[in-house]
Amino acid sequence: MARPRARNLWPRVTCSISDASWLYPLKGVYYFLTHPFLYPLFRARLIPGLLLSTFVLTNLFLWTYIPQALFLAIWHGRLAWFNAGFLVLGEGAAIVALLFEAFLVDETLVDVFDAVLINENLEELVAQGRIVHPDKPDPVKRLGDPTTSAVYSPFSFRQIFEFVLFLPLNLVPVAGTPIFLILTGYRGGPLHHWRYFKLLDFTKRERKEYLHRRKLRYTWFGTVALVLQLIPVLSMFFLLTTAAGSALWVVKLEKHRHTIDNQVQPDSDYTDDPV
Repeated sequence: MARPRARNLWPRVTCSISDASWLYPLKGVYYFLTHPFLYPLFRARLIPGLLLSTFVLTNLFLWTYIPQALFLAIWHGRLAWFNAGFLVLGEGAAIVALLFEAFLVDETLVDVFDAVLINENLEELVAQGRIVHPDKPDPVKRLGDPTTSAVYSPFSFRQIFEFVLFLPLNLVPVAGTPIFLILTGYRGGPLHHWRYFKLLDFTKRERKEYLHRRKLRYTWFGTVALVLQLIPVLSMFFLLTTAAGSALWVVKLEKHRHTIDNQVQPDSDYTDDPV
């Protein structure tokens, strides 16, 4: 009796793991690489993104890495060199986000997000926020002009301030860096679905209620997304792939939502006729 139950349970466990929110930023990398229609969106931002990231990180490591490592060595010992690297990468991510994401790439993130939704048969959802041309050859070319405000993630000085505020957590030996990543992921995770909430026309209250029920899932999504963006030079690329991953998560959420809606709707063919 135990073996049949185990066999029935295993597909559910596998499905649950594959749908874990923290996997979607990684799924976005694979999806982006295996769908060439997204490549033009990356090429358009490739040169300015690489130049900006390289300039920022080179200067930070050149001028601030050794002083911070020596300072951290007072408490961290040999781990100081490792934790100082995370600290500098965090500082670089904050600067790149401020200079690049806010001013150069948000429109591209919206295009990536919407194109993935169209390719996954959620064209009607995208049409709530922009014109969609059904006769075009690929999802990116089918994207028309926005009909409402098109923002992937709202720029927030508060978010940048909190990011910088959390950076000193890296001073805490061993546990400091993971705490920094999780706290920042907690704050940043929900922002990756800002576009989704706008397409659903959520009110502020509806958005808060929705996020409250999914705090942990958004925290893990945001944490993994942040780890990817801390990878030197490739932060801009991972911004785009994370947008693809967040759209893939929306696909799963929308399928679940439609399934529930179909279950609660009464059968239209039913008639209460006793004869």
